[in-house]
Amino acid sequence: MGERAPSGPVRVRAGRLLILLPIGLIVLIAVTDILAPADIHLGPLLVVAPAITASFAGPRTTAAIGCLAVATLVSIGIARGVITTENLEVQIASLIAIGAFIVVFVRLQERRSLELQRARTVSEATQRVLLRPLPTRAGPLRIASEYHAATVGARIGGDLYAAARTQHGTRLVIGDVRGKGLETLGDAALLLGAFHAAAHRQSPLPELAASLEDSVSWGLAEVAASDEAAGVDIGERFVTAAIVDILDDGPQLQLINCGHPPPLLLHEGRAVLLEGAQQCPPLGLGLGLDVTDYAVADFLFAPGDLLLLYTDGLIEARDGDGRFYPLQERVEALAGDHVAPAELLRRLTDDLQQHLGGPVQDDTAMIAVTRCD
Repeated sequence: MGERAPSGPVRVRAGRLLILLPIGLIVLIAVTDILAPADIHLGPLLVVAPAITASFAGPRTTAAIGCLAVATLVSIGIARGVITTENLEVQIASLIAIGAFIVVFVRLQERRSLELQRARTVSEATQRVLLRPLPTRAGPLRIASEYHAATVGARIGGDLYAAARTQHGTRLVIGDVRGKGLETLGDAALLLGAFHAAAHRQSPLPELAASLEDSVSWGLAEVAASDEAAGVDIGERFVTAAIVDILDDGPQLQLINCGHPPPLLLHEGRAVLLEGAQQCPPLGLGLGLDVTDYAVADFLFAPGDLLLLYTDGLIEARDGDGRFYPLQERVEALAGDHVAPAELLRRLTDDLQQHLGGPVQDDTAMIAVTRCD
């Protein structure tokens, strides 16, 4: 968690204190100019006052400081007896022009900040609709999730995850739309909508996978037809996904992997990749697969075990020397004894950023699940 931003009253008090800086500069420049020899003119330095104010205040306050600077320059001219000279008239006109430019610039910056704030609000609302927060508890399971978008300022991208409860357990899906950034949101919405519509049914996992394939293929075909008619280069579109069914009764989980990186199971301090006997093609390729084409892999998921689902943004992250992030090794080192899912994801995120030397460069989603005793 990052540090909290200052509250409203704190920011107001800080702004009131900061306003003393340009006022103090105006007073200092005025006194020094009046007391200086006749051939020394410090009046042009008054432009510093509105320029500094623009860094922390809005256009009204900046304009007020600018007007105060102009009035101060006029007062200096009167005090020194040079108010009618051409030199002072040019200084006053220049200060007015520069001050007006600064105020216009601050107004434009303020408008842009408001637009960014509105866009961020819309992004957060979109995230709540498309990428619903996962429950922290589902039957005997404890769940945590994290999402890091590659697009600067965005909260969502082409990676996705979702969970649904059934009569017998909890179903999870994690996926990765081909591509990067906000242009993949529509494709991600297709899979999420199909999963939420079908996952609550009591159908076996292969039927769920086949249903997702039908929905995603149909949706991508519709979108591709619209893009092609509009002259957009559609390229190849698909979604990799791992679909997991964790039963409430019995230490067991079932997995269907559709071209996605295999989940990681931490058992007694050792991280093992859950690689099934057969990996299915990604969703949305339109291959006409049916239920029999989806092979289910069964794995032991005992109390105290921890399951990590993730997208390729995690394992394909490279450091400055081009080395991939060593996920299995790092999970074993960071997990410790019975680490909580949320704590593991926090440690992984910090460790990943240290590996990269900065923020993530690709959309990255993670889900950590543990079964309680």
